[in-house]
Amino acid sequence: MIRRTALITALIGLNACALADDSNILRVMTFNIRYGTAPDGENHWLKRRELLADTIIQYRPDVLGLQECLQEQAEFLQEHLSDYAWFGLGRNRDGSSEMTAVFYRKDRLAPLLMEYFWLSDTPEEPGSVGWDARITRMATRLRLFNRQTGRRFTLVNTHFDHIGEKAREASVGVVVRRLEQCPPPTEEPVIFIGDFNAAAGKSAPYTAAMNAGFRDAWVESPEKKGPSITFNGFKPVDPAADERIDWILFKGPVEPVWCETIDRSENGRYPSDHFPVFAVFRLP
Repeated sequence: MIRRTALITALIGLNACALADDSNILRVMTFNIRYGTAPDGENHWLKRRELLADTIIQYRPDVLGLQECLQEQAEFLQEHLSDYAWFGLGRNRDGSSEMTAVFYRKDRLAPLLMEYFWLSDTPEEPGSVGWDARITRMATRLRLFNRQTGRRFTLVNTHFDHIGEKAREASVGVVVRRLEQCPPPTEEPVIFIGDFNAAAGKSAPYTAAMNAGFRDAWVESPEKKGPSITFNGFKPVDPAADERIDWILFKGPVEPVWCETIDRSENGRYPSDHFPVFAVFRLP
């Protein structure tokens, strides 16, 4: 077992994309792609979407959680990610606006459960706003199984509020209670990803998640790559900065072996104003 883990880690260390398909491996990516109608000038969605899609293709995650994803952005990515299926619903009452969409590889994974809930005191109410949040926030939850091995896991993808401090902390509780209402068996992993708009290691939401039994893939991976900052604002970042607001958390029988903040750019252009975060897990 130790020898196998060492081999996997060594391969990933050479190139995270070079790891051959392995039924015991699960690749996870979280990516705030910046909403496509934002007035971003030279960084507008139409000018960076090919680079963004290519970044995803290079890393080929088994499951991908997007934030700030509009319907037209999801449809564009579906055209370029033909090996994937996806779920997503706009956060507003009528299903419009940004989604916490989830893409998954059809050849490897299949859904057992899919649901949306809102980060408020009434999570079943579409469009509901919680506490001191500025806008509506939500989460997408999937329970998936591996077609090759039958192994199952639950993934929650979310985007916490950018203003409400109380809302961010309380939103962790909403997710935890949701998982408790329909808990996966104890032998199944739970992956909790998203843009949390709060710094890992030094914020109330992070502490609440750790107290709920989650662990941080960036902290616990034996190998990691990239800066400890995930928001770039379409500009180069200070590599010494420590401000991870996009996290991949986990609990249960799953072992992180690699984590990367993908700080890719081409000719000064970035795929988004957030770096995607990518983690490779080994399932027992």
